[in-house]
Amino acid sequence: MDKHHNKSTKHLNPSKTGKNSLVVGGLIVLLVAISPFLFYSYKSFPDTQVWETFLFTATTSFPDWYSFAWYFTGKAIPLYLLLLWFFTCRHWWHWIILVPIAMYAFQLWGVINESNNLDELELVYLVPLMLIIVPAVYLIRAKLFNQVRGNDLKSFEEDLMEKKSTIDQIKDLFR
Repeated sequence: MDKHHNKSTKHLNPSKTGKNSLVVGGLIVLLVAISPFLFYSYKSFPDTQVWETFLFTATTSFPDWYSFAWYFTGKAIPLYLLLLWFFTCRHWWHWIILVPIAMYAFQLWGVINESNNLDELELVYLVPLMLIIVPAVYLIRAKLFNQVRGNDLKSFEEDLMEKKSTIDQIKDLFR
């Protein structure tokens, strides 16, 4: 009997496919790896309201530049990581990541504008975005689920009417 080997008959050139993906993957790993250093960069800012250097003089309405940098990095670094995740994710549900991206973007905008009511106004702008994204992602999920399970609504209705124990219902969730 001949054994069937699960190998591709195509011969790929590893110098073309592997090198590019290694460079891109290495760059993504580097971008994630430097995030703690970027986050703790707020410690290098002065603890005064007026920041004077030989190049510029800057003032802030925050108690000091240290506080401003702490708020800024606390909003910018999660936004940075979420954007990396969004642009590198290949799953169908990656569009839902836009909701926390929008939340952090609005919060970062409030920090940059030195707003006194940080983290309060973005919900007004976030709700319309959620009203579009969440149903759209759910519809995509429903279409995928429908294709995987089939269009047999009668068997679906029978499954709903069937009496099941709690453990059987939980097992069905992970089926």
